[in-house]
Formats: sequence, C-alpha cells, structure tokens
Amino acid sequence: MHIGLYFGSFNPIHIGHLIIANHVVANTEVDKVWFVVSPHNPLKDSHSLLNEYDRLYLVNLAIQDNPKFRGSNVEFHLPKPSYTIDTLTYLTEKFPLERFSVIMGADSFQNIHRWKNFEQLLARYSVIVYNRAGFEIKETHGADITLLDAPLLQISSTYIRRQIKEKKSIKYLLPEAVETYIETNKYYTK
Repeated sequence: MHIGLYFGSFNPIHIGHLIIANHVVANTEVDKVWFVVSPHNPLKDSHSLLNEYDRLYLVNLAIQDNPKFRGSNVEFHLPKPSYTIDTLTYLTEKFPLERFSVIMGADSFQNIHRWKNFEQLLARYSVIVYNRAGFEIKETHGADITLLDAPLLQISSTYIRRQIKEKKSIKYLLPEAVETYIETNKYYTK
C-alpha cells in the first residue's frame, strides 16, 4: 500500500488540509493519507501550540468519515524535536511492506535544504508537492517529485486562531465537529 505522509502541527486542522489530502488520494498513486501530528516542528515557534493529544483528537474528528485518512501519533513517541527523516526511518522499519511518500507544499519544499539529512530523505522517499502561489520549484535536488495543482484556499491555522481570539466566526473554515469541539473546550481563547 502506498501511504502519503502529511506532516504538520494541525493547530488546528482545517478545510484546506482536508482538500489537499483528498486531492492527493484522488490524483496520485497514494492509497491512504496519514496526518502525522508533529509535537514540535523544529523550524516553528511552539508557544501557540495546543497539546499534541488535543490536536490529534481534532484531526481524528475531522477525518472520522473518510476511510482513506488516518491520524498518526507516531512522532509523540520519538525524540523531540521531530525530524521527518527520523520518522520515515522508524515507519519504514515498523511497516516494511508499505511505501511511504511525503506530502508538502512548494513553500516547504523550497526550504527542504534546511531539513535534517534532507539528501537522505530525497534519495529514499518520493515527495508529493502541491503548488503554492509565489513558490516555484526550480531546484528538485534530484528528488522523485510529483507536482500537483491542488485546489488551495487562503486559510491558515494562524488565521483561525486569531479569529477565535478575537471572538469572530470560524464557521466553514474547519469541519463542524472540530469547530464545536474547539468552542466547547475554549481552545485558542487565551
């Protein structure tokens, strides 16, 4: 089985994430997408991160009706900060019959040279890159890369958190079950 690994903070998961994952499954050889919730991205500030178990729960709420999607807590049990190459190595050893690809935006791929052991990652695993305006892929570093024109929305988790803090509506930006759970638990209000 071909698994697309969609790494992210998912702080919180939103419709944009789901559209990209669905587009990957519908338009590539990927059979399933695993949403790998990162406890801490070493290239991002972690002060605004909701607890990783709460973020995983929100991911699972968002994807509960799609058998092609799965939430993953694999990085919760690995050394922190999380490095993609370490996670891929672990998953490849644990699931030797699966084929793994990494899903990322063109903006992330442009920064891949900053990732730990990126040459090893690109030599061993294929990468599915969805285009983002203003981030043209000029250098592939010899990667097995699939470029996708996925439908993109100008939605970000940062924007959603700001809307919540300002007591503004987040309706339609994320699945209704996720919105309800965030509001019930008063996440991102402080």
